[in-house]
Amino acid sequence: MTRLLVLSDIQTNRGCLGQSKRFFARCFSAPNQKTCSARVYTQTKRNSWGKIKIDGLLFPPIRSEYNDAFSSSLKCKSKLPTFLKTCRRSDPNLEECIKESVQRLKPLLAHGISEFDIPSCEPLYIPEVVLDQGTGAVSVKSSYKDIKVYGPSDFTLQQVKINLNKDRIRLKVHVPSLYLVSKYTMEGRILMMPIMGSGNCYGNYSDIDATVSIQGQKINKDNETYFNVKEFYVDFNIGHASIKLENLFNGDKELGEAMNLFLNDNWKNVANEIKPVLEDTIAGIFKKFSNKIYHKYPLSVLLPK
Repeated sequence: MTRLLVLSDIQTNRGCLGQSKRFFARCFSAPNQKTCSARVYTQTKRNSWGKIKIDGLLFPPIRSEYNDAFSSSLKCKSKLPTFLKTCRRSDPNLEECIKESVQRLKPLLAHGISEFDIPSCEPLYIPEVVLDQGTGAVSVKSSYKDIKVYGPSDFTLQQVKINLNKDRIRLKVHVPSLYLVSKYTMEGRILMMPIMGSGNCYGNYSDIDATVSIQGQKINKDNETYFNVKEFYVDFNIGHASIKLENLFNGDKELGEAMNLFLNDNWKNVANEIKPVLEDTIAGIFKKFSNKIYHKYPLSVLLPK
């Protein structure tokens, strides 16, 4: 006698069998015996063109009368890494629990967190940022490549506010200092002063306070509910900044030094002019990081009842 058991879709993680898969079990029962051997196959879509990979896993003999129990035992539930503190939505101190959970990640951020696909944050590498400020006192087109930012993992999460019903998160973060190195190209006017150049760029920023506002939405995938960051806003203030741009005005040392002095004397005015563009750029980067975590684990795992 041959039985074909079709088990339901199962949400798995890497620690189980990889990704969401559909399991098929075929049991072969010998005459007058109550046991059968089962071979389970996983069928996984590899890409959007429909390429299929078939893997086989051999399970030990199973009593045929326990087929239902066998089916349920294969449901591999996703689990958070042990280094992440689990917070429950019913916890009256949920916001403090989340603060503690995030703070636990700080020592790991320097080298990256492979479980969440988060790269090393010391330095944080950003391939390119393009700023096109066409109006106002600062009217420049500039690009920054191979950006390395040192110090972002030394943040302090000061406040967490969560509205579970409206899928809203609000964070207040303090970063003592950031040091930035990159390659730049720039042309335009800053506070009516012409500027042009390309070369190395260095920046020191200290006493940074940021407010992060997240508007999320719940999405259903593989019979599970996930959190998706729909909108991500950043509002930051810098206590002090100093910058140095090399090779300004085709290497004219005197003009370059004068412009760097001018920029550092007027850094607040310059920062205020380009702040909206910078905030949007930073928000886009961290929205991507956030969704890497939220899309990896369902809410039943990230924030159980």
